[in-house]
Amino acid sequence: MYNTVLIVHSLIKWFVLLSLVMALYRSYRGYFYNLPYYKIDNSIRHWTATIAHIQLIFGFILYSQSPVIKYFWKNLKDSFYEKDIVFFGLIHFLLMFLAIIVLTIGSALAKRKLNEKDKHKTVVIWFTITLLIILIAIPWPFSPLSNRPYIRTF
Repeated sequence: MYNTVLIVHSLIKWFVLLSLVMALYRSYRGYFYNLPYYKIDNSIRHWTATIAHIQLIFGFILYSQSPVIKYFWKNLKDSFYEKDIVFFGLIHFLLMFLAIIVLTIGSALAKRKLNEKDKHKTVVIWFTITLLIILIAIPWPFSPLSNRPYIRTF
């Protein structure tokens, strides 16, 4: 089960990134060209938050089942000398949780704005911050903190 959840978590990451980029593209364009906040913009905003929350659930499952995390909490003192373990035990978890909080706040604020330009602006600000946090927290193959493949397989 753990490997399946890990693979699904790895795949959903790309849907989160794609939806974030789509939402940002439409909102940057909408903001700078004074375009209306179309129904599709609202749908993309909503689905971006939904996909991210699904990813969070898979992340929580992984966090509770991961042998790396179990080792981290059992050997807390020694774990801080191993950057890979600290990354997943603390850094990845906290940054991704923060990203979800920022995304959720931004989505909720944008939903409640009355002015269309303000909706675009809110998405631009909050989703850009979210994307930056996520890009830092992903264990890219080139990351000095911890690296994993772009897509995991069985």
